[in-house]
Amino acid sequence: MVSLEQIEALKAKHAKLDKAIDDEAHRPLPDTQQIHLLKREKLKIKDEIARLSHS
Repeated sequence: MVSLEQIEALKAKHAKLDKAIDDEAHRPLPDTQQIHLLKREKLKIKDEIARLSHS
């Protein structure tokens, strides 16, 4: 059984990645490869949140 704390922790991690993506995108010379990796990780977390929410 999934606890609300687990889902909230994933949401916090998702928000942190969102900020990291935004910060990187607004640098003078953004690292597009880093942005891509961060977005991929963010999507994995989003999928995990959705999976756990519907369990």
